[in-house]
Amino acid sequence: MDARGELMGTRHLFERYYYSNPAFRDGTGIFHRLCLGHLKHGGRVLEIGAGPDNKTSRFLSEFVELVGIDVSEELRSNAALAACCLSDAARLPFRDASFDGCVSNYVIEHLREPERHLREVARVLRPGGVYCFRTPNLWHYVSLGSRLLPHSLHLKWANRLRDLDGAHDPYPVYYRMNTAGAIVRAARAAGLAPIELQHLEAEPYYGRRHAVLFYPMMLYERLVNSSERLAPLRMNLLAALAKAA
Repeated sequence: MDARGELMGTRHLFERYYYSNPAFRDGTGIFHRLCLGHLKHGGRVLEIGAGPDNKTSRFLSEFVELVGIDVSEELRSNAALAACCLSDAARLPFRDASFDGCVSNYVIEHLREPERHLREVARVLRPGGVYCFRTPNLWHYVSLGSRLLPHSLHLKWANRLRDLDGAHDPYPVYYRMNTAGAIVRAARAAGLAPIELQHLEAEPYYGRRHAVLFYPMMLYERLVNSSERLAPLRMNLLAALAKAA
């Protein structure tokens, strides 16, 4: 769904407080800028958890040769991919040094063994290659709520709060590499160097259903963006990890 596809009850609020500001950049746009800055133009890039047609795949395909991997058959409908493969993120079915870069968007939180995943990423990256990813921050209220809720309730509310009725059910979440410290430790153990790591709180995405949700979430966004001391409480982690040249 388009980033501006809120229900009529909140669309005007997003326009008023976010989209009408010329300096505003949504979370996906900021993640794309991170990828653009670190991935080799014209290179071969693996998108892990590519899924069906989506904005990130379309964006990446504009400047790289994009190969996708996912556990779901939905992958085959992703027209932005030059090639695709059904597999999970724990064991990447490619030869060593096959890619100039790797990308994942909201995948890390679903991995039982994220450290093993990073070792696989390091293996398939060519020297100097970079892994760019976005994942929720464990210490954000959405992640904490998701972690504490039984998975059955998570299934019931996740898509509803994001106004994604009709999307597939959320995959189970584990949050085993979802703090800045955990990412740095796992990256170094896998032979990858963190070259960029930022906390991001953009528009209150989970407030799309109703103004009763929008306003307190907007106030939270304003608060955590008011000081770098509060950065560890922002919603997302954006990372770029490099393999030694």
